[in-house]
Amino acid sequence: MFKGHPKGLLAAALSNMGERFGYYIMNAVLLLFLCSKFGLPDSTAGIIYSVFYAGIYVLSLVGGIIADRTQNYNRTIQWGLIIMALGYVALSVPLFNQAGNTTEWTAILVFTCFALLLIAFGNGLFKGNLQAIVGKMYDDMEAEAALQGEEQLRVARGKRDAGFQIFYVFINIGGLIAPFVAPLLRSWWLKVNHFVYNADMPELCHQFLGNGEASVKFTETMQKVLLDGYQFVDNAQFCTDYLHVFNTGIHYSFIASVAAMLISLVIFLLTKKMFPQPAKKEASAVVEYTAEEKVAMAREIKQRMYALFAVLGIAIFFWFSFHQNGQSLSLFARDFVKTDSIAPEIWQALNPFFVIVLTPVVMAIFSALSRRGRDISTPRKIAIGMAIAGCAYLFLMLFSAVCGYPSGETFRALTDEQMASAGLAKAGPWVLIVTYFFLTVAELFISPLGLSFVSKVAPKNLLGLCQGLWLGATALGNLLIWIGPVMYNAWDIKYCWAVFFAVCLISMGVMLGMVKWLEKVAK
Repeated sequence: MFKGHPKGLLAAALSNMGERFGYYIMNAVLLLFLCSKFGLPDSTAGIIYSVFYAGIYVLSLVGGIIADRTQNYNRTIQWGLIIMALGYVALSVPLFNQAGNTTEWTAILVFTCFALLLIAFGNGLFKGNLQAIVGKMYDDMEAEAALQGEEQLRVARGKRDAGFQIFYVFINIGGLIAPFVAPLLRSWWLKVNHFVYNADMPELCHQFLGNGEASVKFTETMQKVLLDGYQFVDNAQFCTDYLHVFNTGIHYSFIASVAAMLISLVIFLLTKKMFPQPAKKEASAVVEYTAEEKVAMAREIKQRMYALFAVLGIAIFFWFSFHQNGQSLSLFARDFVKTDSIAPEIWQALNPFFVIVLTPVVMAIFSALSRRGRDISTPRKIAIGMAIAGCAYLFLMLFSAVCGYPSGETFRALTDEQMASAGLAKAGPWVLIVTYFFLTVAELFISPLGLSFVSKVAPKNLLGLCQGLWLGATALGNLLIWIGPVMYNAWDIKYCWAVFFAVCLISMGVMLGMVKWLEKVAK
């Protein structure tokens, strides 16, 4: 796999895999953890999640500026790993307020948000700069190949895409394993303390502690989670104990994130000597242009920037829809899908699993079409990707309509008897498998190809700025994802999925309408 690639690629991939493993442990549980520990409404937890997710991409710009200014990418990456590790250390501390004091709970929530800020900032120092080093590896390899002849240069250039695909696969290997860690540790800790996992119980406990009323569903669910050996005192003590044990198990999982950061740091420190450092740009020679040439160049740059912003607009709506995997789709897995044997957080492993499995399939299809002279342009592929993302939400919309599902908030309040009398039942896991299959295929059509399009249309003197604009569009899309939980709890969920379907469908239509113009600009 690594034959013919720069010798530092494996080390960089392993460093990144460890970091992604630690990150995806936290990412898989974050929204539901904020709800279960602090009793936050889904919408409030969703806003915190959205700001955190957007912050990662905004701070990647800051990390890139720091590395460029200092011209020390290795040290910037090292500090990124250290700062992320500190953030995970802060998250791993099981702080609780037994007395239920609102001021103390607010302080603990602020501390948690500070830990998330550390993780986002560390990620910003690490993420883009390691990718820049990988890019520099291939720049150097191509420069050496150019000295040996045109054929060697052609072969070297053909290795770049494959190298980044290898790098991307290692990212998703870490993401595939990580979502299992927190649920397994939580279930183990619950069992040690004579409880079993139930997705509904934390919210029911917070409701009881808030109003002191034991609903029928509370009593019904409490009987399901108690094991022999638990010394029952009263409902209030049970709620306090269950929430403490439930969330302590999640806190302990962040220790695995700390370990993953340290492993990545050790790998990086041991191998950093083989990593090239992007060099300072040499001053370009002054070239005189005629007035006509300047007008033509300005016109071309304007056209390229228009095309770029058009695609960035589509990217915003894609990430708004796609990253519901950590928002409304996580809530759907918690509320509407059977979680007796598989915790809702684990379903986020489907996305990296499908990335690993489907990437070679999608690449093979594109290659086969290319050999037959039927290449699909990048803008058209992006439009197809939006259509495929729309299929995921169309499927969910139709399924939810057929099942007669109400809003998430209404569904959670139903007892087993009320669900049976209404003819409602939780969905099987296959629903999430189908949904994530479509969303992952859409990701493979849009995420890497969007970056490719940016590199094609960006004016050479604005390449760094344009890559930053892509990150900015991703951040803006992530900043909007909190809307998903709001719709999910306010309406029958078929309407929530209908909104995302409409967003994808309209984006596809707009993209198709611009395809010929975008293809012309990208030539």
